[in-house]
Amino acid sequence: MQSYTIGRAARLLGVSPDTARRWADAGRIPTHRDSGGRRLIDGKDLADFSVELAQNPEEDDEGSYTSARNAFPGIVTAVRLGDVAAQVEIQAGPHRLVSLLTREAVEELGLEVGVQATARVKSTSVHIDCP
Repeated sequence: MQSYTIGRAARLLGVSPDTARRWADAGRIPTHRDSGGRRLIDGKDLADFSVELAQNPEEDDEGSYTSARNAFPGIVTAVRLGDVAAQVEIQAGPHRLVSLLTREAVEELGLEVGVQATARVKSTSVHIDCP
């Protein structure tokens, strides 16, 4: 399972690192420490929290989330596999994006809940990039 630093999680959630740190300190996002002492968030926990945050926005959240050149960096929150096709949901800050793609593409990209991904939107199609 992929883990995220507080700073990376903040970027994926569309908030400042200080806000993400306060949420972690308050126990809203579970964290653990790596061997170097850095605080990390498991991808599954971050995915769950990003969905909760989008469904219950707080009025006093810092900053706003904007896309640059139609790119929406976020975290995979759901993957539904069929025999040939698949559906992938990404929570990018307050934005929930859903893409239909081939099962083969999902498997090649290693897309699963908790993985960082970027949805790129052009016209009516969404393309998924992984770092």
